[in-house]
Amino acid sequence: MAKSKPIYVESTIQTTLESLWTYTQTPELHEQWDLRFTKISYLPKKTEDEPQRFLYQTNIGFGFSISGEGESVGTTEKDETKTSVLKFSSGNPISLIREGAGFWRYVPCEEGIRFFTRYDYQTRFGAMGRWLDRLLFRPLMGWATAWSFDALRLWLEKGIHPNISLRRSLTELICRIIPAFIWIYQGLFPKLLYPHTGELQLLQATHLFPGYEQLALLFVGVGEICFGLLFAFAGKSWRKPLYLWNIILLVALGVGALAEPTVMVEPFNPVTLNLGMMALSVCGMLSLPDLPNASACLRNPEKEERY
Repeated sequence: MAKSKPIYVESTIQTTLESLWTYTQTPELHEQWDLRFTKISYLPKKTEDEPQRFLYQTNIGFGFSISGEGESVGTTEKDETKTSVLKFSSGNPISLIREGAGFWRYVPCEEGIRFFTRYDYQTRFGAMGRWLDRLLFRPLMGWATAWSFDALRLWLEKGIHPNISLRRSLTELICRIIPAFIWIYQGLFPKLLYPHTGELQLLQATHLFPGYEQLALLFVGVGEICFGLLFAFAGKSWRKPLYLWNIILLVALGVGALAEPTVMVEPFNPVTLNLGMMALSVCGMLSLPDLPNASACLRNPEKEERY
């Protein structure tokens, strides 16, 4: 297996170097914006010149946590660029990461501070661990790093605390995933797999496709599944238009259902279902502004950096 690329994340933050250094080098502040850590503790130093040793802990749910230790050294260069070099390791037997190293770099620029990191690590569990890391864990770590950098940017630039950003992100995710699931479910089961449970009769009542209702229902079902998948996995720039299209389509389907008025009084009828999905779309759109976005960060260096 080819060696995996190191994780690289870069963001430009409109703040001062001193403020960014404080928010990233103070454990009590760092653990508030970084999804990768639940708790960070600095260990006492005997002298000012020795590396800063620290302990970290990450809660992974179900009462389990992964802990480790590391050390960092900060340097300042002639052009006021700062670099924090770190090493980390975990003796926890369930930790996929055995040991690793990387750096944080702070480069003043016209827009503020160019803040970026590059790090890599070695894994446990042999070939299985390497495959798990390459297919799942490393992409997740890269995404978590990028999301955290953008959450830090919003905290420093707009005063939006990362806890608020996380709650709003989860709210928007629910507002998107639930309608996406409903679209996929409605397209797959009542239209493709079990069309005779009512969907076919409803389409026949519209008289829009005389003699071709079953074929039309097939296209509608596939379209609903595709729309649901697009809704679930769309990037942030696509989400507002999709929320609007979701409302438009639900209104159109509700009007179409009037061809068979009896369905309006059945349990979970188009009125209640469509209104609920439309309300989720409105809540989702209201949650979109100033959400952390991992895609807002650069994931590959534009030029080679000295480190």
